[in-house]
Amino acid sequence: MEDPASKYFSCSSQERAIFEAGIKLGSIYHQYTGIPINESNVDLLERAIERAVKVQPFVEEVNIKIDRNKVGKNQSSYKYKTLTGDMLNVSLTINYEGSRVEGSMHYVEEMDYPLMTFRVIK
Repeated sequence: MEDPASKYFSCSSQERAIFEAGIKLGSIYHQYTGIPINESNVDLLERAIERAVKVQPFVEEVNIKIDRNKVGKNQSSYKYKTLTGDMLNVSLTINYEGSRVEGSMHYVEEMDYPLMTFRVIK
């Protein structure tokens, strides 16, 4: 895929792949936290997020898992709660000009934080 934005970047293909992974993970967190969720829509929401991310440039693979144990706990009297970062477990693979990077987001309890990490594959 030719990248019309490449002329605006001054970095290696590997650095660009890491950047793209970070953008995707950040958008997942900031676009979807706060969405109403309960047991009836967890599967649909996982698939919807995956499909939305897959249409973005350079995404090879994406996998979204929402912690069902946290979805069912302490729901409001209206029988739902909102999606929070500690419920998300995300992995994705970015391929930019042959440089492949795996990005992930998972909740780190000792930090009380949904940490985003990256690993260069190739």
